[in-house]
Amino acid sequence: MSEMDALNPNNAGKNEDDIIDTSKKLRVGIIGTGWIAGSHIIEYKKMPDVEIIAGADLIPGKAEAFFKANGIEGARCYPSHKELLDNEDLDAVSVCTYNAQHAPCAIYALEKGVNVLLEKPMCVTIEEAAEIVKAEKASGKVLSIGFQPRFDANMKLIKQICESGTLGKIYYIQTGGGRRRGIPTPFGTTFIEKETGGIGALGDIGCYSLDMVLNAIGYPKPLTVSGYKSSFFGNSPKYFTSEGKPAHYAKLFGVDDFAAAFVRLEGDIILDFRIAWAMNLDTPGDTIIMGTNGSLRIPSTECWNGSVGGPMKLYTDIEGLGVETEIPIIDETWQKGLFYQKIRSFLDAVKNGGSAPVPSSQIIYNQAIIDGIAKSALAGKEIDVEIPCLE
Repeated sequence: MSEMDALNPNNAGKNEDDIIDTSKKLRVGIIGTGWIAGSHIIEYKKMPDVEIIAGADLIPGKAEAFFKANGIEGARCYPSHKELLDNEDLDAVSVCTYNAQHAPCAIYALEKGVNVLLEKPMCVTIEEAAEIVKAEKASGKVLSIGFQPRFDANMKLIKQICESGTLGKIYYIQTGGGRRRGIPTPFGTTFIEKETGGIGALGDIGCYSLDMVLNAIGYPKPLTVSGYKSSFFGNSPKYFTSEGKPAHYAKLFGVDDFAAAFVRLEGDIILDFRIAWAMNLDTPGDTIIMGTNGSLRIPSTECWNGSVGGPMKLYTDIEGLGVETEIPIIDETWQKGLFYQKIRSFLDAVKNGGSAPVPSSQIIYNQAIIDGIAKSALAGKEIDVEIPCLE
């Protein structure tokens, strides 16, 4: 890339084509062959140093059908993650199960000495997250959490702005977002049932909006939280029939479709959060990061698609005059997708002995906030955020 190209914001982060060492192929398995696993296998198939060896799914025949549909011949299929990991010599697994099985599958894989790419949210509770981290530390293997928005150039720019000092001391953040109508039931009810989903919008897309701002400011430790949850849409048969889904889904709905919270973070920072799968509104608000020298407005998206919803605005004061600077969206149409980058960065860490691209040491704070919101909502009052000892 020339010096002039490097100065072009539309080339931010742009590199020459990846050079992938194919002398050692990584043996990969997929645990859970549902909706999100399809995105994983599409990207794995693009990588010449990957062999997809096996998969596991609790539903008889589902893994076989999944591999056939994706043109993978010879992949062995198992009815559980334990049988897969007990019988296969793997370098890495993608854990793509429903939320409630994230922790058991990740822990068992790490105990078997297998590197893990764990889909978001990390798990359901902070206690589960702590057990995952303990297993990771004991194994010495790579555990990366599936937050592909981290790899978007616009997201990286938000972090750069916060770290540059342009905003001064950051003291207040508003974040969240959501969908006007978007309870996820495209292939059944695993997202919305308590025993499988565990948490709803709070974990599914709330974890993304939390990561966007927490990563930008260095992931300070959460201290206290006052949380709220509701499920007015999910518990309404009318919602599902209007979406062309069975009315009885409302009886199965056991998670949240809206959550909000007021969180105190280390460094005297306040986080004002709200997230929705369904609401009578286009957006609960843009993301705003306020500092003593400036503030940044990040337009919301319609459904949390991994980037920003439009040009950002930087508000500063120059010689007593209020100045607004529009920051154009960085065009990344030239480059490989965010899912590819998520998986490639994980595999590179596995091959080269590097650090996890999205480390558990950060995401455990994300999970602590989600867990704190759920517990505070149940208690009906503000609570301290408790993070279990990880030794």
